[in-house]
Amino acid sequence: MDPTTVGCPNLACPASGQTGQGNIGIHSRRSKRFICTQCRKTCTATKGTVFYRLRTSAETVTLVVTLMAHGCPRQAIVVACGDDARTVAEWLTRAGHQGHAVQAYLVEQPRDLGPVHADEIRVKQHGGIVWMALAMMSRTRVWLAGEVSPPRDLALIRQLLERVRHGAAHRPLLCCPDGLCSSIRAIRETFRDPIRLGQHGRPRRRPWRNRCIAQVVKRSVQRRVADVERRIIDGTPARVHRSRRRAPGAGVINTASIERLNATFRERWAPLARRNRALARHTLTRQQGM
Repeated sequence: MDPTTVGCPNLACPASGQTGQGNIGIHSRRSKRFICTQCRKTCTATKGTVFYRLRTSAETVTLVVTLMAHGCPRQAIVVACGDDARTVAEWLTRAGHQGHAVQAYLVEQPRDLGPVHADEIRVKQHGGIVWMALAMMSRTRVWLAGEVSPPRDLALIRQLLERVRHGAAHRPLLCCPDGLCSSIRAIRETFRDPIRLGQHGRPRRRPWRNRCIAQVVKRSVQRRVADVERRIIDGTPARVHRSRRRAPGAGVINTASIERLNATFRERWAPLARRNRALARHTLTRQQGM
């Protein structure tokens, strides 16, 4: 137990969320509880983690979540470990919420993104089809955001790009989506700022100055890619190629990075496989698994 790495979880405390301030002490080593000298509140060492208020050991939960994150179906884990299917699903939900919080804290912070690739995965589930939209930073291969929705429409792309915008600074930005028509409109409507003039009503919005759009359209014949067309939608060719040369790929406009990430998702999580017997029943399950 290291008190210097723990912050007070009490929101009413003056030192809430601050670490290394010397206000956290050890209240009980046997029950693994800390105490805050500012608000005199105690908290368990697992507060804010996946293992909070769980009776199962942390090693077992970590093992189950790791197996699911590497392609093991939930049905196989239930048979091998002897746990109830609802318990395993709850652990997945907890891990999903924790992963979303870590993603928002570490990744969704303003930074120079450069080229950003976006694409969607068509996923089967019980009773229909859902779409999983993903976006990643091409230069460093950092996964930026992901959203899940039954229809592949403008709302899905807007939700994805809103999260990408949270982690984008006002620096040269190149968005490279696939051939979906609504992606262009979503990018134009998302990456713009309101012009405040002190008047009533909705203010006018001004697009980002250094935002460029390049689209990759693939044409298939008998389910095989026959032709790839690269279009520059917004921005000058010089500015687009200047931004593209900052990422691997010899300056060619493509979406290869996000397509490799899509393949990794299908490999690592069983319900995303194209043909399997471990389909998910709810869209929320895919959101938490992602």
